[in-house]
Amino acid sequence: MELPFGEGLFHFYPQDTSKRRSKRSTHSRQRLQKDRRVKNVFEQEGFSRQKRGYRNINDIEVNMSDPLFTKQWYLINTGQADGTPGLDLNVAEAWQLGYTGKGVTIAIMDDGIDYLHPDLASNYNADASYDFSSNDPFPFPRYTDDWFNSHGTRCAGEVSAAANNNICGVGVAYNSKVAGIRMLDQPFMTDIIEASSISHMPQVIDIYSASWGPTDDGKTVDGPRELTLQAMADGVNKGRGGKGSIYVWASGDGGSYDDCNCDGYASSMWTISINSAINDGRTALYDESCSSTLASTFSNGRKRNPEAGVATTDLYGNCTLRHSGTSAAAPEAAGVFALALEANPNLTWRDMQHLSVLTSKRNQLHDEVHQWRRNGVGLEFNHLFGYGVLDAGGMVKMAKDWKTVPERFHCVAGSIQETHKIQSGNKLVLAITTEACQGKDNFVRYLEHVQAVVTVNASRRGDLNINMTSPMGTKSILLSRRPRDDDSKVGFDKWPFMTTHTWGEDPRGTWVLEVGFQGEEPQRGVLKEWTLMLHGTQSAPYIDQIVRDYQSKLAMSKKEELEEELDEAIDRSLKSLMSKNN
Repeated sequence: MELPFGEGLFHFYPQDTSKRRSKRSTHSRQRLQKDRRVKNVFEQEGFSRQKRGYRNINDIEVNMSDPLFTKQWYLINTGQADGTPGLDLNVAEAWQLGYTGKGVTIAIMDDGIDYLHPDLASNYNADASYDFSSNDPFPFPRYTDDWFNSHGTRCAGEVSAAANNNICGVGVAYNSKVAGIRMLDQPFMTDIIEASSISHMPQVIDIYSASWGPTDDGKTVDGPRELTLQAMADGVNKGRGGKGSIYVWASGDGGSYDDCNCDGYASSMWTISINSAINDGRTALYDESCSSTLASTFSNGRKRNPEAGVATTDLYGNCTLRHSGTSAAAPEAAGVFALALEANPNLTWRDMQHLSVLTSKRNQLHDEVHQWRRNGVGLEFNHLFGYGVLDAGGMVKMAKDWKTVPERFHCVAGSIQETHKIQSGNKLVLAITTEACQGKDNFVRYLEHVQAVVTVNASRRGDLNINMTSPMGTKSILLSRRPRDDDSKVGFDKWPFMTTHTWGEDPRGTWVLEVGFQGEEPQRGVLKEWTLMLHGTQSAPYIDQIVRDYQSKLAMSKKEELEEELDEAIDRSLKSLMSKNN
């Protein structure tokens, strides 16, 4: 057979490769060597190749005695519960590299933790725990007949359940410490309870995991109040010795009726918002989609198979296979971040977001509504899954060599304050052209987060649809239709819609905002403000990073930055020469 590469190359191979053909193969080689038309004869050496994604749990060098370990498909997915093999958090690679969360404390802000549970007791950090619902240092869940307050205990097990103790399953970071912050079990929430919880012992606690937020009813627009906002700002600026507290937030369980950009916690720049996929890569039915979601992990919300849920600890020493919701997704992410922090304790809160963007994988995630797209610098994202599913192995390997990203700057790129009417059938299109504060101390060249601060009222808020397109052509869906939202009075008042989809882009140029209505009934509205806020760095964040995988997103991004820096240097030189000649 003539080969398609290399002129005059031919491949001869026997149909039968058994031993009895070996003599005949030798004769064939000798005959070819004597042929005047043949320059050289090389015998090809055989070697093995393995299909990826087809794994047996026994082939992975992780041996755990915990009875539910083989049910924890989100840790190592070999196809359990009709799942897709290989679709998991890739924790096995991180564990094999020696990272298990040692020296890292994760706080579960929830309805309490059963810290007497035999799978949690050895990893419980009592000194970092507190009960803000009852104002005492013992965050044990309040008993109810229906086990309603099992939420926090289940989340804690996902992160820090001990390994090889023959009890329940294994935590993602099974040598980490877990703290309980009980703050969800009182008649109503207050700003001071939230702020106290989020700022509790920020020099001891590294990661705060929150699987709660405003009501996921598809008609609520709510977020942190003044004290909580200040506590979050203090956390990212002063926590962990100035490296910043890491806040992990579940994106929400409102499904297609809701939009997580209406949740001020999940859409905050200071939190890492996590969505979920089920064990075959599809979206869960409760998943909300929005442009602020950074990455995804796993949960269940579609399959009836009893083993398709998340296996973890439960109240009073019990175990469960039925933990679900994005509530289960956020603690898994907290566990992955704990592994990364063990690999590199100097990571800042922003480093963790950069690592999430660069190491998350599309894998086999599938969203039936929103297609995967690439932004202006080639980073692949999805409106529901963010930049993909977290990869613990990939993250710890990159974290080990990671150099802290450059200083962050904030630029108010422009603002439109005039009143503009919106009507059904006619989209309002507005544009802001900006130099991103170039020439000033707060110039932003490489984007991280972008906020569109919008004030708008409508005859039916739920029918509003807002899109924003960057100068590099990336469209972010800032607000989708919410069919259950009948509000006609409050609207959005200086609401900061946030997108991560333009990560790494150059913000200079024209930004376009489109506001319209979706729905059967005609609606009308008024937009009173659109302020564009850019957050990012002046210098290239990846240009000095060490690249070990030349097929990685980091390698692609670094190459892009080098080319852009070279182009800009040439432009500056040409302008300098022209000015001298003039």
